[in-house]
Amino acid sequence: MRRDGIFAGDDPFLLARAWLAEAEQAEPEDPNAIALATVDADGLPDVRMVLLKHIEDDAFVFYTNYDSTKGREIAATGKAAFVMHWKSLRRQIRVRGTVTREDGAAADAYYRSRALQSRLGAWASHQSQPLASHDELAARVAQARAQWGDDPPRPPFWGGFRIHPLEIEFWHDGAFRLHDRFRWRRETVNRGAWRIECLNP
Repeated sequence: MRRDGIFAGDDPFLLARAWLAEAEQAEPEDPNAIALATVDADGLPDVRMVLLKHIEDDAFVFYTNYDSTKGREIAATGKAAFVMHWKSLRRQIRVRGTVTREDGAAADAYYRSRALQSRLGAWASHQSQPLASHDELAARVAQARAQWGDDPPRPPFWGGFRIHPLEIEFWHDGAFRLHDRFRWRRETVNRGAWRIECLNP
């Protein structure tokens, strides 16, 4: 089937960036929000909203606490999936792939770009662990401020994850549920040509 208009182009990363750029003009809040899916040791699915920070030439990048539930599940499986949905555009992108860490200079640079309270919060939050009260968390934030001042370093347990897709699907809502769907697939991460297919709605 012919691809044109909003589906034009053979590079799925360029297409994803173009769609996100449109969403940034149309969505009032967090157009870069993704529903990130992982599985636990028993194969039970888990999903949560996180913010996608970069679409690179070979990966989708977000940042988190490596000791969080999602961090531990990704470390155990090396895989993840996500969907970005924009109600205003009636479009979505689905991605499945393998995951590697982004914990070098790029992670340092992104961490430094965050607000001070967010940087301190990265130190203070024992993410996904039980919390007795918000006062306890506030005390740990104050402790981090006392220790690090206005320039806290990036915690060793905090950084990025790079999702390297094996599949990327672009979806556009159609009348009477006759949606447009195109899927890019390849067998090996970051190698080989993409196979592009039109899918039934």
